[in-house]
Amino acid sequence: MLRIPGIPLLPGTLFRDVSKTQYPKPQTLMKFHGLNMLSDRQQPAPVDSSGMAVDISCPPVGAASIYPPRSGPRMPPWLAYDKKVLCFRGYFKQTLQEVYHAPYLVRKVKIYYYLEDGTIEIFEPRIDNSGIVQGSLVHRQRVPKAPPCDNEFMSLIDLNVDMTVQIFDRQYHITDCDQFTRNFLNKRGIPVPDPVQSPCDPTETMRNRDKNQTHISPPKCHAFAQFLKYDRQILKFQGYWDDRTEFGDVRKLELCYYLADDTIEIKEAHIRNSGRDGPTVFLKRNRLAREFDGLPLPGQTTPQTLLNVLGSNMRNVRYCVDPLNTGNKEVLYYSDRDLQIGSVINVYGRAVVITELDPFTQQYYRQRYGIHDFTPLPIPTRSDDCAEHKTGERQLPPFNGWGSYEDSVGNCISVEPKPPRTDFKKFIKYDRYVLRFGAKMLSTIKANCERIFVISYYLSDDTLQIQEIAVRNSGFLGGQFLRRTRLELPGQERFSCKEPQYYMPWNFFIGSTIMLSDFIFHIVSADEYTMMFMEHHPEQYPKANVQIIMDKVRSALQDHMVEFVGQCVPDCTDLEKKEDVFISYESFKGALIAQMGKAISDHEIVTLCRHFSAERAPPNACKRADVQAAAHLEIKRSLWNAREDLMEHFHHINPMNQPFMPEHKVRSALRGCRLPFSLELIDNILSILNRNECDDIEVCDLMNFIDVSCGKGCSMVPVNHAFELCPKIPFLFLGRVVNFACFLRHLKLPLNLPSTGEGEKDAIGDVRILPPSVDGDNPLQKHE
Repeated sequence: MLRIPGIPLLPGTLFRDVSKTQYPKPQTLMKFHGLNMLSDRQQPAPVDSSGMAVDISCPPVGAASIYPPRSGPRMPPWLAYDKKVLCFRGYFKQTLQEVYHAPYLVRKVKIYYYLEDGTIEIFEPRIDNSGIVQGSLVHRQRVPKAPPCDNEFMSLIDLNVDMTVQIFDRQYHITDCDQFTRNFLNKRGIPVPDPVQSPCDPTETMRNRDKNQTHISPPKCHAFAQFLKYDRQILKFQGYWDDRTEFGDVRKLELCYYLADDTIEIKEAHIRNSGRDGPTVFLKRNRLAREFDGLPLPGQTTPQTLLNVLGSNMRNVRYCVDPLNTGNKEVLYYSDRDLQIGSVINVYGRAVVITELDPFTQQYYRQRYGIHDFTPLPIPTRSDDCAEHKTGERQLPPFNGWGSYEDSVGNCISVEPKPPRTDFKKFIKYDRYVLRFGAKMLSTIKANCERIFVISYYLSDDTLQIQEIAVRNSGFLGGQFLRRTRLELPGQERFSCKEPQYYMPWNFFIGSTIMLSDFIFHIVSADEYTMMFMEHHPEQYPKANVQIIMDKVRSALQDHMVEFVGQCVPDCTDLEKKEDVFISYESFKGALIAQMGKAISDHEIVTLCRHFSAERAPPNACKRADVQAAAHLEIKRSLWNAREDLMEHFHHINPMNQPFMPEHKVRSALRGCRLPFSLELIDNILSILNRNECDDIEVCDLMNFIDVSCGKGCSMVPVNHAFELCPKIPFLFLGRVVNFACFLRHLKLPLNLPSTGEGEKDAIGDVRILPPSVDGDNPLQKHE
C-alpha cells in the first residue's frame, strides 16, 4: 500500500502498489544459536560503531573476551549458565565508637555472582547473640563499578581471591572461594590464588579474654531450680511392713519418692479378700523425718525461741527473741541416698523394708550412684494369708443346660449379661463358604443304611446342617434332617465347668465316621468345591496336604516297594524309563490299602489321585464361525465403526509393531475402546484367536476377525453368549486315572525291578503304557 505524505491516515489516502507482484507469507519460525524460536519475538540486533552485532540479552562486559576464537558458548547465557552461581568468601571492617579497646568489627560475608545475568548478591551468615541485624546485605542486582568507571557494571573478571572490591561504599576483601568457582575460573584462563587468612575480630578476642578471667561460682541450690530439673520424675520402690501380730499380717506397700521436692508418698496394695477396703494411701505426701519420738505436745515446737520472759500478766510482759534459735532441734529427712534395696525406713514407728525397684529407678541409681546390683528381696508370708487371686484360674459354675454355654458364661461374669459376641472378621472372610459332604447312616436297622445325606458345614460360624436326599419307595420323605446348629464333640461331660469342644471343619473328610446328634454317619464323598478348598488350604486340613501324605506313604513303602509296584502294574518292568504309565483309581487305591491298611484314609487316597491325575479338561467347544457371526452381529447392532481408533490404540501400546501381544493387554484394549462385546463374548473371542508358543494373541487375526466390511452378511439370530454360544461343560471328574510314573518320580524310592528286552507289553490288564513319542494331549482319548 502507498501513502501520500503529509495527509492523515484516512480512507481514500492509501493506494495499492501496482508494481508489487509477490505476496509471500512472513516467516514466523527461525533457528537462533541452535534454538528454535519465534522470529516476531526476536529484537533487532543493534550494531556498534565498529560494525559488530551485539547480543542485548548478554550482560555487557567491560573487557575483552576470555574465550578463544570460535570456542565460546553458542547458547545464550540465560540458558548456558542456568542455576550456575560463583561463591566467594570475604569480609569487611566496620568501625566502632562505643566499644573500648575495639576499633573495628570484622564481619564475614559471602558474595554470589550469578552467571546467567551478571547479578551480584552479598549475604552475611547469621551468628547467635551477635547483636547485629544480619542476613542479606546487598540484594541480587547488577552492581556498578566504583568511580570513575561508574557507567559500567561489575563482571566476572572483577572478582577473584585476594582482591579488594568496592561495592556501594564498602570495601570487601575476598579471601576464598568454593571448588566450583575455582574450577570454573581456571577452565576459562583466570588464575585463582590460594586462600587468604581472615583477620581476627578484636571484639571476639576481648570477649574470650573476659570469659576466661571470670570466676566460676558454685551453682546455687535453689528449690525452684530443683523443681524445674526433676519435675514429674518419681522413684518407685516396692516394700512391705511386717505387722504379723495376733490380728495383723504382712502389708505390701509402694513407696514413691518425688525428686522435685524430696517428698515421700506410700500406698498400700490390698490383697483380695483380705478384709481391708477403702483408700489405699498409707502415708500422705510429705517430707519424712528419720527419727520419730512420738507426737510433740502442743506448743513444744515453735518457729521462734523466747528468752528472759518477765512479767506476771499479759500487759507488762518483757521478752527477747533468741537470734541463734538454740532451742530449735534440727530435723533430718530421708533423701534418695537413703532408699536402697534392703533399707529399713522408719515411717512414724513402722519399719518399712524396701524389696524391689522399678526400671526407671534402677537407671537413676545406676547413673547417679553407680549401683548395679538390684536383686529383689523375698517378701515374708504367713500360713493363714489369703492366696493371691489369678484371673486364669477362675472357676465358673457348671453348665445347667439352658441356652448355650456362652450365654451361661455371660450370666456368671456380669450382672447385666450381654449377648455373646460373634467373630465378625471370620464372618466377613468366610461368608457363604460351605463345605458339603455326602454321607450314609450306620445303623442296626437295614432301611436306615440305605438313606443318603448331605452334610453342609458353614465356615463363617462353624455350624452344621444335614439334609436327606429323597429316594422313591424308600419310606422316607427326605428334606431337612438336622437344622443348622453347632454340635459338640462326643465323649464330653455335658454339665461341667469346662468349655465344650465343637466340631471343626478338619474333622470332616472322606472315610471318617462321626456321631451327630446320636446318629452315626460315614462320609463317603465330597463335592468338587470342598475338595478344591481343602487342597488350597493344606495347613488347616492335613488330610488334603499332599506333602504330609507323600511323607507318610514314603515311610510306609520304603521296604515294600516291589510288592506295591507289582500290585499296581503286575507285568510291567523298567518303570524308571517310562514317562507315562496310567492306572485306574481302583488299582491305585487297592495297592495302597494292601500295604498301609488303616494308616491311610480314603480322603488321602483321593487327594493323591487328584494331584497325580492323568485326565485333561475337554477341548474348547467354541466354533470360530459362530463366534465371528455373533461378534459381527453385535458390531452392526450398536453401529460401532471405530476400527481405526482401535488400530491406533494398538500402535500406541505396541510401538515396535510386534505381531503378538499378551492377552491382558488385548483384553484391556477391547474394553477401553468400548467394543459392544459382553465379558462372555470377549472370553469366547480370545479363546479362538491364533496364538504363539508364549500364549500371546496375534493382532492381525483379531483385526481381521472384527472386520465386518470384507465378510458376508450376518444371518445369525441373537443368542445368550454366556451359555448358548459356547457350551461350557465343567470338568468334574478328576482322579479316575492316575499317572503312576509321575507318582513314582515324586515318591523318590528305588524300584529295584528287573529289566526286559524289546518284547514288553503295551497293555497289562487295566493298565495302559504310552510310549513317549505319542502326542498325549488327552490320554483318556488314546485309552479309549
